[in-house]
Amino acid sequence: MSIAARIECLPFTRFHWKLLFLGGLGYTFDGLDSAIVAFALPMLKNQWHLSGPALGLLGSATYLGYGLGALLSGWWGDRSGRRRVMMSALAIYAIGSLLSAGSSSFIAFFLCRLLSGIGAGAEATIIAPYLSEFVAARYRGAFTAALTGFYSFGYVTAAILGFMLVPAMEDGWRWALALTGFPVLMLLWWRRALPESPRWLDERGHTAEACRIVGDIEESAGLAVGLTTATDRGAPSLRPVRDLFAPNLRRSTFMSWAMWLAITFSFYAFFTWIPTLMIERGMTITRSFGYAISIYFAQLPGYACAALLTDRLGRRGTVALFMLAGALSAIGMAASRTPMEVLIFGILLSFFMNGTFGGIYAYTPELFPTALRARGMGLASAIARLGAIASPVLIGWLYPLAGFPGVFGLTTLILLSGATVTLLFGPRTEKRPLDENQTFAQT
Repeated sequence: MSIAARIECLPFTRFHWKLLFLGGLGYTFDGLDSAIVAFALPMLKNQWHLSGPALGLLGSATYLGYGLGALLSGWWGDRSGRRRVMMSALAIYAIGSLLSAGSSSFIAFFLCRLLSGIGAGAEATIIAPYLSEFVAARYRGAFTAALTGFYSFGYVTAAILGFMLVPAMEDGWRWALALTGFPVLMLLWWRRALPESPRWLDERGHTAEACRIVGDIEESAGLAVGLTTATDRGAPSLRPVRDLFAPNLRRSTFMSWAMWLAITFSFYAFFTWIPTLMIERGMTITRSFGYAISIYFAQLPGYACAALLTDRLGRRGTVALFMLAGALSAIGMAASRTPMEVLIFGILLSFFMNGTFGGIYAYTPELFPTALRARGMGLASAIARLGAIASPVLIGWLYPLAGFPGVFGLTTLILLSGATVTLLFGPRTEKRPLDENQTFAQT
């Protein structure tokens, strides 16, 4: 049997639970790092006397780094391996987070957040395609959606830290940022024993090493170690990125860009600004941060629901459904007049937008063959970061002109557009092989 066929025969083992936990912790810290900035911004606005656009620029620094990191990780991951990218990116992220906690000026903070974002973006982009390559098709959708669900733990932790630390002292935001970096060093130690992707090793001609890794998983599962008919053949040349625009892939490529751009713009417009927007509507910092905890907690069931639905409705159907429901929730936010209405529709919007992310992280790696998977995912994620970069700045400019209705009216329009593109142009990918190029036709 081939390496791919042997992986497809594997049950879900203790090894896969380990992958879920260690990969999920990476997403937890990525979410924590991204979300904690939202709680620092109101304090920085007062301490550094920043305007709305300047505040939005600081909010965008992390996402500019995300875009650069995502773009680099795709190329690096297909060329040098998934594991190396994940470990290096995690170290860069930790350094950037710790340095940002000690920043004393606008420029220094911007540059440190940029560095942290490069590491976080590279890691977040590579985890899903890397770890999904160990999992059989029958488990892959739920596994990947559950994996990305760990983001929500980071957002909830950020909300709790923001509520407890940031308003409590003048430099509370520094302590909160520092606490996002230290635990990553422990995660680097835990991950040192993770193997390289056997699918990638086989694709690059290192079949013997791939056989050893798959054999270890088979043995740990109590299965007879299989035999692979292929032998080491030397590393083939790296497929050019233009292959993403070949006739059998270009529709998926462009659709993935639009899908990611729509949800990422809406997501970061909401979560970067929601504490500040609630303060602008007359809430105290403490009440605003308390509401944010409830809104962030809604991420947990959102991801869990997406994990359950990806294999039942399909990846495409789950993504489109959650985007449409998110658009309806954004309409409710736009029409909200009382704090309780803001809270209710904020919880719903959080639930559905995070469910969408659970769906697209399961969907996107399946759109591309192994030799192009990291670059396909990386390019989609990098394009998406244009939305993450633009949204904090655009909202900082739009809110004084159009208020709450304008901000969430724009969110509604973008989510509806994303759902429409996904339904019209997204192929079905449920349970199809990850490795056979002929399967990547439009269906």
